[in-house]
Amino acid sequence: MSVGSRVPRWLRVTVPAVLIIVWFVGAAIGGPYFGRVDEVSSNDRTAYLPASAEATEVQERLSGFTEGDAVPAIVVFVASGDSASGDSASDGTADELTDDDLAAIGEQLEAVADLDVVDGDVSPPIPAEDGAAAQAFVPLSGSADLGEATTELRDTLRSGLPDGVDLYITGPAGFSSDLSSAFAGIDGILLGVALAAVLVILVVVYRSLLLPLAVLATSMFALCLALLTVWHLARSGVLLLSGQTQGILFILVIGAATDYALLYVARFREELVHTPDRWTATLRALRGSFEPILASGGTVIAGLLCLLLSELRSNSTLGPVAAVGILFAMLAALTLLPALLLALGRAAFWPRRPSYDPAAARAGTQDGGVWGRLARGIRARPRTIWVTTAAVLALGCVGITQLQATGVPQSELVLGASEARTGQERLAEHFPAGSGSPVYVVAPEDEMQRAADVLLQEDGIAQVAITAETPSGTAPVTGDGIQAFGPPEGSAEGSAGGPPEPVVSDGMVLLQGTPNDAADSAAAVQTVRDLRAAYTDVVPEALVGGESATDLDTNEASIRDRTLIVPIVLVVILLILMLLLRAVLAPVLLILTTVLSFGTAMGVAALVFNDLLDFPGADPAVPLFGFVFLVALGIDYNIFLMTRVREESLTHGTREGVLRGLRLTGGIITSAGLVLAATFTALAVIPVLFLAQLAFIVAFGVLLDTFAVRSLLVPALGYDIGRAIWWPSKLARGRR
Repeated sequence: MSVGSRVPRWLRVTVPAVLIIVWFVGAAIGGPYFGRVDEVSSNDRTAYLPASAEATEVQERLSGFTEGDAVPAIVVFVASGDSASGDSASDGTADELTDDDLAAIGEQLEAVADLDVVDGDVSPPIPAEDGAAAQAFVPLSGSADLGEATTELRDTLRSGLPDGVDLYITGPAGFSSDLSSAFAGIDGILLGVALAAVLVILVVVYRSLLLPLAVLATSMFALCLALLTVWHLARSGVLLLSGQTQGILFILVIGAATDYALLYVARFREELVHTPDRWTATLRALRGSFEPILASGGTVIAGLLCLLLSELRSNSTLGPVAAVGILFAMLAALTLLPALLLALGRAAFWPRRPSYDPAAARAGTQDGGVWGRLARGIRARPRTIWVTTAAVLALGCVGITQLQATGVPQSELVLGASEARTGQERLAEHFPAGSGSPVYVVAPEDEMQRAADVLLQEDGIAQVAITAETPSGTAPVTGDGIQAFGPPEGSAEGSAGGPPEPVVSDGMVLLQGTPNDAADSAAAVQTVRDLRAAYTDVVPEALVGGESATDLDTNEASIRDRTLIVPIVLVVILLILMLLLRAVLAPVLLILTTVLSFGTAMGVAALVFNDLLDFPGADPAVPLFGFVFLVALGIDYNIFLMTRVREESLTHGTREGVLRGLRLTGGIITSAGLVLAATFTALAVIPVLFLAQLAFIVAFGVLLDTFAVRSLLVPALGYDIGRAIWWPSKLARGRR
C-alpha cells in the first residue's frame, strides 16, 4: 500500500487548497507595496554611517547651527554664448552673464523661495570672478522626494531664464535626485527583465508552458510576502531600506526561489516515474528536497546575517532584508510549489508528461547524455581533470591584484548622463570645485581662531567662513578673525557694528572650509585626512565632517567590514556544511573550491572593469557583497550536489555515488545556475555603478561555479579522494 493511499482523500485536497489560498491572499496584500517602497527608503549616505564615525557626529551637531534638515541644491547658471544681448567678455574668449541676466536669475530665485519643497532661505545669485557664471544655494526639504523636488525647482527656474543661460542643479540634492531617477524603474523594468529571462530559461529547460508559470508564481508570491514584511520593518524603523537594497532583494528572491523550485520539480518528476500516486510522489519529493533546500537557504541566511557585524548600516541592513527574502523563498518552494504541483499532477509537465514506469532504472543514472559522458570522463581521468581545472581557476585569480576597490566619487555612482555630474564640472570651471559642499569643522568656541587657522593653512581649502548671525548665515574668517560683511557695492547701507557674532551651540562653533577640489574627489578626501591629523595636535576636540568626510568614513568603515566579515562568513558556512555532510574533509574542500571560484570571478571582473568598461574604480563594499553572494549562493550548488552524492554513496559507495550524484543533479545545477546568473544580470538595467559591477561579478561567478567547479572540479576531486572525503564519519570506512 502506498503512502498516499493511507491518507484520506479530503485531507489530500484540503491541505494543498489551504496552502494555495493562504499564499494567494498574502500575495494580494503584498503586491500593492511594489509601488510604495520609496515611502520607507532612503538614499542619504549619512544615514548609513556608523554612529561612531566623525562625520556622523558632525552631521548630528549641524542641527544646532542651522534650522531644519534641508538638503542643499547648488544651482549653476552659465552663459552659453547665444545671449540675446550679444555681450561677451572683453577678450572675446568667454561669454559673460549680463546685469540683465543676473537680474532675471535673481527674480527666478525669489520665485522658487515660495515653493513648498524649499525649506529655508534661498541665496541670491553669486557671480563668478570671470563673469561667465553664477551660483546659488537652494535648501530643499529633507522630507520631500528629492527627485520630484529637484524637478520642480528646475522647471520653475527655467521658466523665466533669459536666452543664452544654461542651468544645472548639482550638490547633494542634485546627486540624490540622479540616484532617485536611476532607481525609478526598479519596480517595473528590473522585475520585467528578470522575470522574462527566467521564463525563457524555464521554457527551454522544461519545454512546457504550465510548469514555468507555476515556478514563476512561486517566486513572485515569495517576493510579495518578503516585500510586505520588509516594508513594515522599514516603516517601524527596525531596518533601513535603500534603492540598492531593494534591487538586490528583488533579484535574490526571484533567483533563489526559482533555484529551490528547480530542485523540488526535479525530485517530483523523478518520483512520478516510480509511483502512480501524485500524493506519494509529493511526499517523497519533499523528503528528498527538504534537507538540501533547508540547508541551502539556511546557509545563505547565515552568511547574510554575518553582515549585521558591519559598521556601515548600508551593509548591516542588507543582511536582515535579504535574509527575509530567502526565508520566504524557501517557504514558497516547500509549501506553495508542492501544493500547486500536487493539484496539477502530471499535467504540469504537459506536453512532456512523465509516465509511471516501475521497471525504469532510476532516472538520470544511465551513462548516456552529456552528464553520462562527463561522468565517464571523470571515472577515466579524475586527477587530470581536477588539477587542470584548479590551475586554470588559479590563473584567473591573478587579476584580482588589479581590482581598484578603494571607493569612487559620488559623481560617478550613476552611469550614463548625469546633470549633477555635468553641473559639478561646470561649477569647477568658474568657482572653487568644492563650492556648496564645504568641509565642516565643529570646534570649541574658545578655540575658534586656532581651528580657523588650521583651515586657512590647508592648501586644499580655498576660503573659510563661520556660521554667524548674518543674512547669509555665514561670515568670512581670516587670520585676523571674523570679517564684517560690507554692503553691496553702491548701497547706502553701512557696515557699522563690527564683525557679526558666531552661532554657538553647546559651547561649539561651526567653521566651513570651501575645498579647492570637488567634494567627492580623492584630493578633497585627502584634505579631510590632513585636517584631522592637524587638529589632533592643535585642537583635539575639533570634529571634521561634510561630504568629503562622509566619503572617507564610509570607505574606511567598508574596508574594515570586509576584513572582519569575510573570514567569519567562511567559518559559519564551514560549520553548517560539517553538520550537513557529517564530515570535516569534504566541507573544507568545498569551501576551498568556492573561494578559488570567487578569486577567479574577482580577477576576471577587475580586468573587465578596468580594460573593457573603463570604470572609475569600485566601492569597497563590492568585493564584500560579491563574496557573500558568491560564497553563500555557490555553496547552494555544493549542497545540491554533495547531499545527493552522500545519499547515493550510502548505497553504491563513494566513487560510484559521486558519478551518480553528478548525473542526477547535473541538469538541475546547470538550470539553477543559468537562472541565477540571468536574474543577477538583470541588475545591470539599473544605471548604478555598484549594481552593474555586482551584477557582473555574481553572474559570472555563478556560471563559473556551475560549469567548472560543480561540474568538473568537485566531482573529479571527490572521485580521486574516494571514501576518505567523508572523514571522520563512518562513511569514510565504508565501501569505496
